[in-house]
Amino acid sequence: MLTLFFVEDLPTQIGQIYEFDNEDALHGLRVLRMTAGEKFMLSDGSGTWSQVRAIAIKKKSIEVEVLSSGFEESLPTTITVVQALPKSDRAKEAIELLTEAGVDRIVPWSASRSIGKASDKFAITAREASKQSRRLRIPEVTDIATTEQICEAIKLSDLAVVFHESAEIKLSDSVSSHNVAHLLVIIGPEGGITPNELEAFAQAGAKIALMGRPILRSAHAGIAAVAAISALLKVW
Repeated sequence: MLTLFFVEDLPTQIGQIYEFDNEDALHGLRVLRMTAGEKFMLSDGSGTWSQVRAIAIKKKSIEVEVLSSGFEESLPTTITVVQALPKSDRAKEAIELLTEAGVDRIVPWSASRSIGKASDKFAITAREASKQSRRLRIPEVTDIATTEQICEAIKLSDLAVVFHESAEIKLSDSVSSHNVAHLLVIIGPEGGITPNELEAFAQAGAKIALMGRPILRSAHAGIAAVAAISALLKVW
């Protein structure tokens, strides 16, 4: 698969000559040692892409020619993951894994037992993970949300699932419909979701589900949840 980079002013006309000169271009020059004739992908991060060929290697930029261009439609199910904030290194890992899982929106949650803090670098982490996983749509990372805001989001979703070790219903028994346009997944902090938070989510309409017997780290639970639900909904 071709290497992917993101640009704001994506060239899409076949035969167009374009000066690729942002931070991604510097990475291609200094780290990947790209050479003339090499083909790679450019994207605007919102689904539009162009395959290009390097025709001239310069000190701080790469001159490319557009070979083809297209648009990747979004999937029928929009996936939002509410991620309680773990400590900084785990938070970055969670953002990376959720991006690789293909989620559309990541909502950092200030849960009662959260120990981490929101960072303006989360969006950068999602962008870099998108390049690594060759996804053409960079997920949105929102501002930190409160429990009350999460409850409002639950009411607007077609299916909201919160995972908790006290649940008596398995995930596979919680998902019965494949017609889910807006999916919301809620992942708690390392210290667990409090009874008050769990009750608030349930009253707002979320289903409380069990994700197997092992208790996963908060940073790892999201990708497992998204994978399982995506299979059940036939998104994958």
